[in-house]
Amino acid sequence: MAIALVTGGTRGIGYAVAQALLARGDTVVVTATTDEGAMRAEKALALEADDARRVLGLVCDVRDRAAVQRVMATVTQRFGGLDVLVNNAGVGVGAPVAVLAEEEWDRLIGINLTGVFHCCQAAIAPLQARGGGWIINVSSLAGKNPFAGGAAYCATKAGVDAFSEALMQEVRHDGIRVSHVCPGSVATGFNDREPDAGAEWKLHPEDVAEVIVDLLSHPPRSLPSRIEIRPSRPPRK
Repeated sequence: MAIALVTGGTRGIGYAVAQALLARGDTVVVTATTDEGAMRAEKALALEADDARRVLGLVCDVRDRAAVQRVMATVTQRFGGLDVLVNNAGVGVGAPVAVLAEEEWDRLIGINLTGVFHCCQAAIAPLQARGGGWIINVSSLAGKNPFAGGAAYCATKAGVDAFSEALMQEVRHDGIRVSHVCPGSVATGFNDREPDAGAEWKLHPEDVAEVIVDLLSHPPRSLPSRIEIRPSRPPRK
């Protein structure tokens, strides 16, 4: 089965993706920004999989190029290669441009966009060495549907969309398929908020994970490059 790396895999969509990959028999590496988060996720996922050998938690700030390269080296050395990269690490912010701190702008660009670049670039050689594989970037419908108060976040996701489309064309003949998945509203603890207990109309992390894992079963001739997923019945406006 596949060797998969999921960034931001300790909660929300990333954790649900890790669970789904383990359920189909894959080996999964998840990253977190703290030792505590990485170890907590590794322990919980190992219990679910009933096989600690198929789970590894690593600390990585995706803004740090050297840290990303160390993670990639660890994955390939420990498990023999890489087949799937899911770029899920991300943050959001809600502030009008007039009052948005430059530090927050830099943080969003660094994690949501530069981090995707670092991880994709580091993954290309290991994927080529395996004869191909998948890069799946978690974007957002906000990339094409900007909203007031989210200019920085929307800009990063639009960047992820364009980056993914270009990368897809660059590496497709190496057997590397690149997709970007664009969810609408998801009930998660995103950006350190509590999950929306009452928002039953929203997507659940498992819904997005199902779409991501389904991509991996597509035949080699098939490349769904952009996938949109949204709540089926949002509140009427």
